[in-house]
Amino acid sequence: MLYLEALNWQRRLLQERITNPDLEDILILVEHPPVYTLGQGANREFLKYDPENAEFETYRIERGGEVTYHCPGQIVGYPILNLHRYHQDLHWYLRQLEEVLIRVLKTYGIVGNRVAGFTGVWVEGRKVAAIGIKVKRWITMHGFALNVCPDMSGFARIVPCGIADKPVASLAEWIPDINCEEVRSRIAECFAEVFNVKLIDAVYGQNS
Repeated sequence: MLYLEALNWQRRLLQERITNPDLEDILILVEHPPVYTLGQGANREFLKYDPENAEFETYRIERGGEVTYHCPGQIVGYPILNLHRYHQDLHWYLRQLEEVLIRVLKTYGIVGNRVAGFTGVWVEGRKVAAIGIKVKRWITMHGFALNVCPDMSGFARIVPCGIADKPVASLAEWIPDINCEEVRSRIAECFAEVFNVKLIDAVYGQNS
């Protein structure tokens, strides 16, 4: 899915839920064509290229966090949740998203860790998942990106998440034959466990 399509979709879903808080929560799991995104306060010094003459599109968006890279082989999750139904606590929410991904890794026998002072999930000192969120009136948007089997070369053009001394990695480095389809289903299962919800499969069109 094109990044701007997903972004506009999220914004519409969030606004609908601000207007009508009784609407159901949604978890969007997608892959994007290559694209760079910067959080609202991100430092352009973490870009190693000129965004005006870049190979891939670059967007500054309303989430927190620094610059990151999305591409095929990476699963991006956008939970649209009403935190009034859970906990009105952003730190709690970030830790829950980390817990979802840690549990996904555990199903593969991989130990995922948190690193004090940082947001995301790490394996053997390398970052495999980035998290950046936006919350408005306790409705969430943006979310997480898990590197499953992407072309990692795009990360060389940035300082991922503004962290220069900690490398990024993908699950394919530990499980060479892993694919996004199977991981996507495991993310959905672990998300349902962590947030204690029942997920109903649905395909949402941009005009639904």
